[in-house]
Amino acid sequence: MKRRFNPYTLPPWLRTFRAVCRQFIVPFCVFQGIRTILIPTTFDVLLLSVFILIAIAFHFEFI
Repeated sequence: MKRRFNPYTLPPWLRTFRAVCRQFIVPFCVFQGIRTILIPTTFDVLLLSVFILIAIAFHFEFI
């Protein structure tokens, strides 16, 4: 049986870190998207995809 993830069982410093990351991931995605459109390199595309995956994970509360 799968246990449900409870963010309140985490230490306070980790909850604060998650909140800060959740707050900054969307501006990073926007900035990286603009940068990828202007100067598309392989690294930029990979970094944008990682940022988007992290944003989706925060949205669906996987992290």
